[in-house]
Amino acid sequence: MINVSTAVSITDFLTPAVREMPPSGIRKFFEYSTGRTDVVSLGVGEPDFVTPQHVRKACITALENGKTSYTPNAGLPELREEIAGYLENSFSTSYNPADEIMVTVGSSEALDLALRALITTHDEILIPAPCYISYSPITFLNGGHTVTVETSADQQFKLTAEALKSKLTPRSKVLILCYPNNPTGGVMTYEDWLPIARLVEENNLIVISDEIYAELTYGQQHVSFAALPGMKERTLLISGFSKAFAMTGWRVGYVCGPKELISAMLKIHQYTAMCAPIIGQIAAIESLRHGLEEKDRMMESYNQRRKWFVASLCQTGLPCHEPKGAFYAFPSITHTGLSSEQFAKRLLEEQGVITVPGSAFGPGGEGFIRCSYASSREQLEMALERISVFLKRL
Repeated sequence: MINVSTAVSITDFLTPAVREMPPSGIRKFFEYSTGRTDVVSLGVGEPDFVTPQHVRKACITALENGKTSYTPNAGLPELREEIAGYLENSFSTSYNPADEIMVTVGSSEALDLALRALITTHDEILIPAPCYISYSPITFLNGGHTVTVETSADQQFKLTAEALKSKLTPRSKVLILCYPNNPTGGVMTYEDWLPIARLVEENNLIVISDEIYAELTYGQQHVSFAALPGMKERTLLISGFSKAFAMTGWRVGYVCGPKELISAMLKIHQYTAMCAPIIGQIAAIESLRHGLEEKDRMMESYNQRRKWFVASLCQTGLPCHEPKGAFYAFPSITHTGLSSEQFAKRLLEEQGVITVPGSAFGPGGEGFIRCSYASSREQLEMALERISVFLKRL
């Protein structure tokens, strides 16, 4: 007979890395709001625009014509060609679509593949913070060690050579960049990048440059790190269609870089995702061929909201530096005496406004909250009114 008296704990079968990994600091606040119908959300980094109609129609036609198969692992050749042309025209970065570009399941898969291909145990991965929440957990899962390079509001959350140099050791291997920055909206100019590039070269680093918000740069042209002299050879440029093209649910990203690195990532991709969804790739082709005007119109809408929303936050009593990119404001709440998590939780409980505590984005984020202004004007106005009431009651 089978002995059924021994209790089984399924969690005992999990790897230590997964057991120790904290849940997403963003998603936690959405769980707090479960069941409420009066909530205004400034929490999700998602455009309030739907994918343009001509893109949707192109995909409907493709489906009717039976376009439901796998694609080449690296993505449809015509999409890779369109990406190459787009990057060269927009950001002066030149890639061979045959072996230097791979289409992925969102930019998140590209990041995961890059770190899997590069990290060996105890490698040090340098990450400017505050930063996108996925970088550290994926590094941890792959056996790497996260080294935080803090940025500050008084320097507009730019990465400085002094801060980076202070964290370099013989085990430093990869530098992850995210500019325009999530959550701060910080950007880097060509002059800002030059001393960083020198340190990268002097210390033989590989760079993963997450440029998913490249198109959402205001008042200046986005400067891709890969476009700096000598940096293309040691940079993986990651981007996608979710933010600027309003295509979050289509799950289409891409990574560009030296063919040796792309080839290594492609091997992992073949065994895990195989290929990005064909319909998403068709949507991306249509967006690049005929959707650039809509992209620019959406960007101008974000820019108008940015100026008004940041000014309004300051008027309500939340000091906020001017974000030059992405679609987030990152106001300070230190004067309230609350931690960022306490502030965000009370704002949700008492006024029904979802924001994300800055602490969710790593060191340097405490004392701030992230507010997405990619919501409608009506929603933003409602959120500001409620924030004002909340601050007066404090």
